[in-house]
Amino acid sequence: METYLKHKKLVALGFLLIHAIAILIFTRGFLLTRTELPIHSTCSDVSLSPCLASPRPNHDSSSGQSNQTQPKCWTKPVVDRVIIIVLDALRIDFVAPSVFFPEPKPWMDKLTILQKLAFANESSAKIFKAFADPPTTSLQRLKGLTTGGLPTFIDVGNSFGAPAIVEDNFINQLVLNGKRLVMMGDDTWTQLFPNQFQKSYPFPSFNVKDLDTVDNGCIEHLFPTLYKDDWDVLIAHFLGVDHAGHIYGVDSSPMINKLEQYNSVLEKVINILENQAGPGGLHENTMLIVMGDHGQTLNGDHGGGTAEEVETTMFAMSTKKHTTLVPPEFDTSSCKQNTDGKQICISSIEQLDFAATLSALLGISYPFGSIGHVNPELYALGSSSWNLDNSDLGNFGTQSAAKEWMKNYVNVLCVNAWQVKRYIDVYSNSSVVGFSSDDMSRISDLYSAAEQNWSSSVKHILMDGNGDEGSTNISALLKEQIAAYLNFFSSVVELARSKWTEFNLNLMITGFGILVISLILQFLAVFHGDKSYAEGSWLSTGAAFTLFIVTIRACSFLSNSYILEEGKVANFLLATTGLIKLRYAVMRKTMRKEAFMFLAMVSVLRVSIDIGLTKQAATSQFMSSSPSWMLGIAPDHPALTYAIEIAPILSVVILICVLYIAIAKAPSEGLWKYVTVGSMVSYLFIALLWASESKILGLDGLLQVTGGRNRIPQTVYVIGLVQLCLLASARMFCAEKDKNWAIRAVALVSACSSPVILLSGKQGSMLALVYLVAGYCIMRLEGVERRTTSDGQSKFSKLNPLCVMQWSLLSICMFFASGHWCAFDGLRYGAAFVGFDEFVLIRQAILLTIETFGFSVILSVFGLPLLVPIHSQTPQAHGEKRHQLFQMYMLSGVISATTVTATILCVTIQRRHLMVWGLFAPKFVFDVVGLILSDLLICLASAYHL
Repeated sequence: METYLKHKKLVALGFLLIHAIAILIFTRGFLLTRTELPIHSTCSDVSLSPCLASPRPNHDSSSGQSNQTQPKCWTKPVVDRVIIIVLDALRIDFVAPSVFFPEPKPWMDKLTILQKLAFANESSAKIFKAFADPPTTSLQRLKGLTTGGLPTFIDVGNSFGAPAIVEDNFINQLVLNGKRLVMMGDDTWTQLFPNQFQKSYPFPSFNVKDLDTVDNGCIEHLFPTLYKDDWDVLIAHFLGVDHAGHIYGVDSSPMINKLEQYNSVLEKVINILENQAGPGGLHENTMLIVMGDHGQTLNGDHGGGTAEEVETTMFAMSTKKHTTLVPPEFDTSSCKQNTDGKQICISSIEQLDFAATLSALLGISYPFGSIGHVNPELYALGSSSWNLDNSDLGNFGTQSAAKEWMKNYVNVLCVNAWQVKRYIDVYSNSSVVGFSSDDMSRISDLYSAAEQNWSSSVKHILMDGNGDEGSTNISALLKEQIAAYLNFFSSVVELARSKWTEFNLNLMITGFGILVISLILQFLAVFHGDKSYAEGSWLSTGAAFTLFIVTIRACSFLSNSYILEEGKVANFLLATTGLIKLRYAVMRKTMRKEAFMFLAMVSVLRVSIDIGLTKQAATSQFMSSSPSWMLGIAPDHPALTYAIEIAPILSVVILICVLYIAIAKAPSEGLWKYVTVGSMVSYLFIALLWASESKILGLDGLLQVTGGRNRIPQTVYVIGLVQLCLLASARMFCAEKDKNWAIRAVALVSACSSPVILLSGKQGSMLALVYLVAGYCIMRLEGVERRTTSDGQSKFSKLNPLCVMQWSLLSICMFFASGHWCAFDGLRYGAAFVGFDEFVLIRQAILLTIETFGFSVILSVFGLPLLVPIHSQTPQAHGEKRHQLFQMYMLSGVISATTVTATILCVTIQRRHLMVWGLFAPKFVFDVVGLILSDLLICLASAYHL
């Protein structure tokens, strides 16, 4: 038996390796990055285009503007300097007036300086509603903004360690064209663009609990830099709003304070620009852009593709006061009446167009891989740099200015369209998959039609700058040409968004096939040597019912609606198994109380899952807002306030009592009990921490006495590490002396539980209590079945898969009940900083993993041995128990692997689905990480117990 079990330990390791290989192969086929071409645009490239190097200006060269109208690269520059202020996670309702939304909210109308400038008469400023492409992580949005390309899903994994961008980008083009860059704020910029900034003041960006360090650093360097003339492009990236959202949510005082601070900063920036905007001034021809890289939910999360996350905003202002009106055919304005009866308008822009538009404004070559187009309204704001004579300020002059703008804009679009068509051709020829011949033919036809019209008429109009004959006809031709180019751009973007990702079906099918084979082998390993398994009618019925539940859950992943409601589905299936157990208990006239208690715990988890789906569980408002709307109690009701403060601490006290009873009744002595006592000490520290944070207990001074708010969490972590070391030592030196693995399992679970409860927040202790009661009921109900189905000699029965299925479903319910969901905006980044203020990648990644998978994987795997019966302590029974524990671990692995296999099949079938990157791919990532972590922990648990 010992030799047999030693081989079984290697089996668990073997399945871990097989799963890792299968997932790696599939991932290589599914999460491929877009092919990044190592080609960079140069100024000389434009000679290959059919466009004009520069449209001939209508102004006399003696006007002093001849130097400005001459192109420096592809198009003539429109502005001299650009200031880009990025306010991370800037929602559209932070900037746009509240009249554009159904009802006013406390966080609206705080950036009043931007609204004042945008809606002033004859203003040279405008507010845009900007649309980002998901996934909406900061890394991908910065990459998309600067390259002009669509993001790729695989880059989400690099969000905590951004690699340098090798693809051609806006920053690279600025440097190649001799522009001087200054950056301050989020250090992601220096990671993406190393050695590209003439001056940089980066600050660490991943401590979400720190709302001020990055912002204060930006403010410290921003104002002095505005008075200097040693830069052409200034980038300041503020993070306070993003961090306030993650920690406190949008509807919070810290968020409103941050917005008010930003309003003061922007007001001062604008005053500096306006004071130096006169003739010969430092900012005579400067453009200010205030923008968000993405939005955020009311919960403060982002990363997905919901409207709140992809809708952000942009404010643009030119220091020149006379701007050209965009023809109504190309105006995207949406207008409302404010409280004063004045009509106010905001426009819209795709972030995809940012790189091309800024390149055109500064007169540099566009990034080679950009598929965006020059936005007409943002480009028109800079058109004020074309100074007109005073006589041009009349109506006739306004028409002339509009026509002059269209002449310049149509030539800019000509260069833009040629560049996009060039990139699409090169990409399709260079990429492994590329675009289909039908798609390329359609794109080529659109471009050819636009180019033919350009060559036959529009080009001659631009080359002939004399007179205004046929002014109406010329304007119509120019508008028709602009519309043809915009139609071409929209078709290219539509094609790219639908077919951009390259799927390697051979690798995907290979990975899926390996996983299916491993699933079959793992299933055979479960019942290896149990030839009489099907003899018991109840056990065979339990196995069939388990297979039925696994199949139903696997099939549900083919529907995006069921994935969104995965927690509810798992809870329904768990309740179904509970009803089966209740029926069995009633028939046997025993354990009916445990059966009803189990169903009660399932109901509690159902309510918790509903709370989690409202996305309130991940915010600081979980403990106050959720019970209030469920119970119809006012949030500030005294009874609710006391319950919220006392319930978590009371739950910790109950957990301490349970551990005390467990070790008091255990017949064994030694390190196992001391480790469990250590967990009780950790629980006391957690209760002390929460008591010191309570508003009603009056123990605020405890934090200072204990050494600050980080000291207690760090103490809990240290105790946990010491416990794990003691358990490893006890396993090596004391395992043969003490074969009662119940106390060993309790010691291991308790050692791991304290960090999980701490990181989960005040809901953690209550969820742990529910988990404990539900698990106890499963164990008791399974014990009844074992006693009634075991043979009379060994008092030991064969494995019942239904109890393992229940344990697995319970773990899944715990994942969703603890406020998580399979999306990157469901990660609680604040948990990674419990006990620490500074960011260390490995440490914070470990803490985030523990918080995310603590209840659903870590405690689930280590707690599985508690389902094995402990009645008999004979050597034969002990060997049988070890064998059955191995079976349980293998069956648990089969259930997890089946889930991942179904998810892989789902994403393969739905790879062209509209929500593949917003829903199916995150589900795949979470399930894969969960499987690998589960396999790893099964290996460790097998080495610990077997």
